[in-house]
Amino acid sequence: MGRLLSSRRRHPLAAIAVLVAVLFTAGGAYAALAPSTTQNVQAASSTQIEEGRQLFAVGCSSCHGLNGEGQVQEDGEVLGPSLIGVGAASVDFQVGTGRMPLAAPSAQAERKPPSYNQRQIDSLSAFVASLAPGPAEPDEEWLDTSQGNVARGGELFRTNCSQCHNTTGQGGALTMGQFAPNLTGVEPKHIYEAMITGPQAMPVFNDNTVTPEDKRDIIAFLESVQNEPDPGGLAIGRAGPVAEGLWAWLVGIGLLIGMATWIVTRSSKA
Repeated sequence: MGRLLSSRRRHPLAAIAVLVAVLFTAGGAYAALAPSTTQNVQAASSTQIEEGRQLFAVGCSSCHGLNGEGQVQEDGEVLGPSLIGVGAASVDFQVGTGRMPLAAPSAQAERKPPSYNQRQIDSLSAFVASLAPGPAEPDEEWLDTSQGNVARGGELFRTNCSQCHNTTGQGGALTMGQFAPNLTGVEPKHIYEAMITGPQAMPVFNDNTVTPEDKRDIIAFLESVQNEPDPGGLAIGRAGPVAEGLWAWLVGIGLLIGMATWIVTRSSKA
């Protein structure tokens, strides 16, 4: 028997036979252990998508269509744009910041308390994401601002964002009745999602243009600005050095004129 096994081991196909046996064994073990978990994940995902579909039909379909295809009125005005391909990140941003559902057509949707809780928002995001591939919600890794470089984030923000949002993220006026919103108090996730989806007048900063590390640094900078104390007294809206310098100049000139008027008046009475 020992000689028989020894001769078999030397056979040219012995190694292949052992490899096939190992693969069948590993595959059988995985099939026995994995299916229940996989099925549960798929069921949970399907349930979430279905819940999102129902919420969408009630709160969003009147403008965006039952399947997110969008709606255009007879006069050519877009009642609601197509949501096919906008991704979960766009839905989480728009609904999570209260911009959607929109109460009435306007030049720009403004931030307000959300109409849905986070579970419902996640379901709506899952449904829209199921329509076509699009930007996904960011990983927690890129929202951890403790790992961000504040100084570098400030440079990136001033280069890419300050033209519209001001040097400290206080916002500013745009054309056609639109505006760059104030970024104070905005959640890091929503800032990140705005960068990758480009809502309304904002351009899209994809990962090739502004990397995830860059986005994290920008968010870290904005948080540092919000938490910065005001040792000098009035913050004057933190509108930046130009506006603050103009304010100081106007106040200074006003005081000088007032003082000169007072001196002249006193002199004339004397």
